[in-house]
Amino acid sequence: MSNQKKRNFQIEAFKHRVVVDPKYADKTWQILDRAIHQIYNQDASGLSFEELYRNAYNMVLHKFGDKLYTGFIATMTAHLKDKSKLIEAAQGGSFLEELNKKWNEHNKALEMIRDILMYMDRTYIESTKKPHVHPMGLSLWRDNVVHSPKIHARLLNTLLDLVHKERTGEVIDRGLVRNVTKMFMDLGESVYRDDFEKPFLDASSEFYKVESMEFIEACDCGDYLKKAEKRLTEEIDRVGHYLDGKSEDKITSVVEKEMIANHMQRLVHMENSGLVTMLLNDKYEDLGRMYNLFRRVTSGLATVRDVMTSHLREMGKQLVTDPEKSKDPVEFVQRLLDERDKYDKIISTAFGNDKTFQNASNSSFEYFINLNARSPEFISLFVDDKLRKGLKGIADADVEVVLDKVMMLFRYLQEKDVFEKYYKQHLAKRLLSGKTVSDDAEKSLIVKLKTECGYQFTSKLEGMFTDMKTSEDTMRGFYGSHPELSEGPTLIVQVLTTGSWPTQPAVPCNLPAEVSVLCEKFRSYYLGTHTGRRLSWQTNMGTADIKAIFGKGQKHELNVSTFQMCVLMLFNNSDRLSYKEIEQATEIPAPDLKRCLQSLACVKGKNVIKKEPMSKDIGEEDLFSVNDKFTSKFYKVKIGTVVAQKETEPEKQETRQRVEEDRKPQIEAAIVRIMKSRKILDHNNIIAEVTKQLQPRFLANPTEIKKRIESLIERDFLERDNTDRKLYRYLA
Repeated sequence: MSNQKKRNFQIEAFKHRVVVDPKYADKTWQILDRAIHQIYNQDASGLSFEELYRNAYNMVLHKFGDKLYTGFIATMTAHLKDKSKLIEAAQGGSFLEELNKKWNEHNKALEMIRDILMYMDRTYIESTKKPHVHPMGLSLWRDNVVHSPKIHARLLNTLLDLVHKERTGEVIDRGLVRNVTKMFMDLGESVYRDDFEKPFLDASSEFYKVESMEFIEACDCGDYLKKAEKRLTEEIDRVGHYLDGKSEDKITSVVEKEMIANHMQRLVHMENSGLVTMLLNDKYEDLGRMYNLFRRVTSGLATVRDVMTSHLREMGKQLVTDPEKSKDPVEFVQRLLDERDKYDKIISTAFGNDKTFQNASNSSFEYFINLNARSPEFISLFVDDKLRKGLKGIADADVEVVLDKVMMLFRYLQEKDVFEKYYKQHLAKRLLSGKTVSDDAEKSLIVKLKTECGYQFTSKLEGMFTDMKTSEDTMRGFYGSHPELSEGPTLIVQVLTTGSWPTQPAVPCNLPAEVSVLCEKFRSYYLGTHTGRRLSWQTNMGTADIKAIFGKGQKHELNVSTFQMCVLMLFNNSDRLSYKEIEQATEIPAPDLKRCLQSLACVKGKNVIKKEPMSKDIGEEDLFSVNDKFTSKFYKVKIGTVVAQKETEPEKQETRQRVEEDRKPQIEAAIVRIMKSRKILDHNNIIAEVTKQLQPRFLANPTEIKKRIESLIERDFLERDNTDRKLYRYLA
């Protein structure tokens, strides 16, 4: 760089005064005024926009911005008043076309004028805070054309009339309407809202109010919903074609209010076509349409849900309390499952898997299933039927589906411990008779119950399977140590652990000598290999296969109960026996003996012995003999197969009593657990806590809880507070 001294430059003002022509502003404005006239008259081809811009620039520069601004407004206003008269003069359909044409011309002219006055826009207008050229041009169009007394109302009525025509099926020029509504939008949100949107919504409301009344009188619910859906789609389509996008929510709200919200109750309760009819007839499409329309309005889905819940509860109540429908437990449960499947499909197909509808359905099923005190028993009988024969030949995946459905009903039960009691009885019969379809299916259900209710619920059930496996090993050991028993009758013994299996009183019975000898040998073997154990024979739970030869040498293998075997073996030594003789020889209790003889003598096709006199009931004077004429097309004949049947009334009372007894220690354990952690608690809170804690197993009775509290006080687990008798203290 050079080290020369830098020069300082200084700009000075002109020494002589600059004189401006006094008529400069007027002359320049006249040039600009003529140019604006030419632009509006579409004669701008000969104009020099560069020169015009410079003129406007100089006017602002020489402080004539105000003259330029007011002049531009006055000239534009004059032109717009002329255009307004031309639009007013247009007749019929040409009115909107003329308006649209003049609007387009005004927009083009405004763009040119804005370009010419750009410098004024950026400087003078910015400093004076006045409206810019383009917004001012729009305001002038609004005030002089749109708000012209002879145009304003006519324009609105013409637009509303075109919309009405389109709603009633006529074809209109959507492009023209689009241009006019866009003009409103360009003039500002408030202009579009006040001059068009509000009147449009009011007219729409009136239109749909009248139309909905006509439709609801003439249509059924399904057809009405189709029309409402169609109208909603049309309005959304209309917004897309020629309205502001922000109008969509507003116009759909109008349709929803007038066509749906105002008629909700009438629609859902419409006779022969309302919601209940749709549910009964599986009208998935109509239900889906109702859901989608009603969800758009306040309380719409709540209305649908309430009516569905009410119907479901009433229908379920009839189903579970009808004595006729309760006669067959399997059919009873199958009906429940069918209804559950039906509503699952409705909720998934029509109601979009809405959680609130699923919850309503679940609460309804829980409500009516527990109205029938025998539901736990019936569900267990249904399982018993399926696991005996109903699932034979079915794929594993389908077996799982059936078991999952059973578990769904099980979850609704308030008295799960009652189900456990029956399930244990039925499982015991299946295992002992060897009639279970699949051990895998049995174990799968136990796993599901364990997952649902915990280890305590299924520990005894798992113990039953363990006993069956251990018994197989025991029998192999028994015959291994007695090879001489390979000839003659075969004895298979299941050794059952007392705590795991349903308790049954040991029923006395005199076994035939051939079997009795084997039983004694097994007893000696078992007690010799297991010390400190005791065996008692449950003859009422056993079965036997015996070979029989009838009159003309027909051979059959009879599958009978142990009691039936004892009776039949008596006829090896006697041709005819009286009831009294059979009773004395077998010592089978009278009720069991009568049922046994009934199945042997009174069942058609299974009557291997004859009864005199012939009747359905067994009398103490009856005589019995072998039926030499017995025939069957099968070699193996099952007689009186052990099947799970509904309990008699006394048996039911006994089961209920056992359940109540089993509940007492559970309630006491819950009370102690709660009091141990809380130390002091009042009566109502104990009741609430115990009920909540025991809910997964059963619904605890407050009266029983109170009795258990009293019992614990007597045994010094708890004490009452000295001042407040409703307050309890835990005693460590």
